[in-house]
Amino acid sequence: MTMIAKESNVMSKTKELCAAIAEDIEFVTLQGQVERFLSDDDAKLKYQSLHERGDELHNKQQAGVELSDKEIQDFEQARESLFANEVASDFMEAQQSLQTLQKTISKYIGMTLELGRTPTPEDMEQGDGGGCCGGGCGC
Repeated sequence: MTMIAKESNVMSKTKELCAAIAEDIEFVTLQGQVERFLSDDDAKLKYQSLHERGDELHNKQQAGVELSDKEIQDFEQARESLFANEVASDFMEAQQSLQTLQKTISKYIGMTLELGRTPTPEDMEQGDGGGCCGGGCGC
């Protein structure tokens, strides 16, 4: 495919977009928050432990086991402790922001491929249904 050839206009513009993202001060800040988290063993341990405990409780509920008040209280305390950790809370906010950025860019590209043109703000608002077979084309 010539559109994805190394020297095509599409690939050139894609590289420009990537450079713009990587150089953006907000992106650099978010990356810094992620890196700070990854170098903080205490924050990582709290995050991992809470995630694992949440999975355990979820699996118990899925199996029809009722959670005890103590289990719920312990989980909530661990959750509050995690959110009180600035490094961990900054990481979670950064992670959310980066995921939103990725979804938004993907949505713009997907809508462009579907519509054959740059999507308008109205297209983007209406595009939440998801593609042609998401109800937009009568298939």
